[in-house]
Amino acid sequence: MNNLYRRVTLGVAAVALMAPASFGVANAQEDITVAVPNPSALTWAPLWVAIGEGYFEEEGLEISVEAVDGSAATLQSMAAGQAQIGAPGPGPVLAAKSRGEPFVFIYNLYPKSLFGLVVTEESDYQQPADLIGETIGVGTADGAEVAFVRTILDDAGMEEGDDFEFLPVGDGGMATAAFTRADIEAYAAAVSDAAILNARGMSVREITPEEYLAYFGNGFATTEDYLDSNPDVIEGFGRALARGTEFMLDDANRETVLDHTTAGNPQEGEDREFAGALLDAVSERMTPTDAYADEGWGYMPPEHWELWQDSQVAAGALDAPLDDLQSVYTNDYVEVWNEGLAE
Repeated sequence: MNNLYRRVTLGVAAVALMAPASFGVANAQEDITVAVPNPSALTWAPLWVAIGEGYFEEEGLEISVEAVDGSAATLQSMAAGQAQIGAPGPGPVLAAKSRGEPFVFIYNLYPKSLFGLVVTEESDYQQPADLIGETIGVGTADGAEVAFVRTILDDAGMEEGDDFEFLPVGDGGMATAAFTRADIEAYAAAVSDAAILNARGMSVREITPEEYLAYFGNGFATTEDYLDSNPDVIEGFGRALARGTEFMLDDANRETVLDHTTAGNPQEGEDREFAGALLDAVSERMTPTDAYADEGWGYMPPEHWELWQDSQVAAGALDAPLDDLQSVYTNDYVEVWNEGLAE
């Protein structure tokens, strides 16, 4: 088995008396398997920081991380009882809920979209409408980033074929060559693609309008039964993640963060420069916009779930809006997760 997809099990047995007085602990030690949809540790950096810094241990949790192939496999792992918590995208969770499957989004890890429209740093383009008449690179012709950027350009009054063209150029590495050859003037980038471009000396900046960043990315979810039966575990899990996020975003901790993520995926950490670029990219996407900066780590704006639902209906992924959209997610634990963090 490729070592990127190995099961990484970390024994972090808890001793309640070791926990700081300012943080609670679960009632007893719990073994938790967390399923993630790709093997990157940097993509889930707060999780690995919380493991490395002992935050889960202080909460009475022993964490195992299981890398699977995509959000669907993540949800299947939870449905089968192979994982108690997973990190799917919101779209698959909505689709599963429409089929009556009992999943609940509990923690918004990526409050900003995982996709963006980028141009080279030195270009004159400042907004999507400036790209009229230009060619925009995409990873593949049918990738999720295509639909994301097409919506942005449609809303700017631009029509594919008349005002712009998409050109499949591959991932961030191949996009570097496409920019250099002037085959493209912009690129529909996933967060990792932008990191690759910057790491390879092709400095890019984002021109994605802020309102489209509301299409938030992956977060942590569980089943309704597990949520109802294990409130102490959910409290401890989210509190450790919130602490891990704050640690990650402190520049003074940068090298320690990279050490923790390299422990989670040694191959990913071999290129320290690229790892640092990816850390910068994911950190930006994990930071809420100013409008929600005071809500606390893990918070999910209800209106952003409305946007996701509307987009899934428009795309045909949902036949109709859900009868009870609020059943898909909960913000009930956000306050307790964030208590004491600013002290």
